[in-house]
Amino acid sequence: MSVLQAAPTEVYESGDSALRVVALAKASEDNWLTVHRLANWLESCGGEGLHGAVPTYDSVLVEFDPVLVSAHQVRAFVKLGLLELDRSADADAAPREFDVPVVYGGEYGPDLERVAEHQGIATEDVIRLHTEKTYTVRCLGAPAGSPMMDGPAFPLPVPRLKDPRLSVPAGAVAVAGRQAVIAPAMAPGGWCVIGQTPLSVLNIRREPLVPYKPGDILRFRRIEAENFGSYVGRELEARL
Repeated sequence: MSVLQAAPTEVYESGDSALRVVALAKASEDNWLTVHRLANWLESCGGEGLHGAVPTYDSVLVEFDPVLVSAHQVRAFVKLGLLELDRSADADAAPREFDVPVVYGGEYGPDLERVAEHQGIATEDVIRLHTEKTYTVRCLGAPAGSPMMDGPAFPLPVPRLKDPRLSVPAGAVAVAGRQAVIAPAMAPGGWCVIGQTPLSVLNIRREPLVPYKPGDILRFRRIEAENFGSYVGRELEARL
């Protein structure tokens, strides 16, 4: 258990019913911890008129009802929350771990060779770099709760496609810039797809819709194309 020294922040109005709190520490990990723990505190503090807090990599959007509470009052909630982070022990739950089987290349990863060529490395090295580390889910993005993660240790940032695809299949494993992601649902996309997991990530009959949350850990594992079908129909679940 440790005490978090909250990162310095700036607060900006975002329309009439939200504030955006931006963490400004030099260390990106400090920013991420600050905004996510602040979001958790705001969600649980019971402040009147607060609708929710949506954290990302280094900022959190605090939504409120302007009929019930003013922006000035919400700023006070934020300030109080940051003070609580400075003097409260870290009570975060231990992260859960997820094993993600992936078929790389071919019809499952049409951009694998493109990424390898851009990086100046072999396709096998792209796969090795993608599978040799663990990934912390930094935040949930679109579509449908995509797990946004720091990317593999490629030599260069990965450029997005010049012409985004109109449809990327559910389970697509993609990279762009210095980030990595899985697509929980079919949607348009401009990221480079290097593989696909046969596991179902999104379940509309489940709450929450996806099994992971920010702070959880994912590891990608290579499987062969002939084994893809043996996983179909199974859901992504945390390791026991």
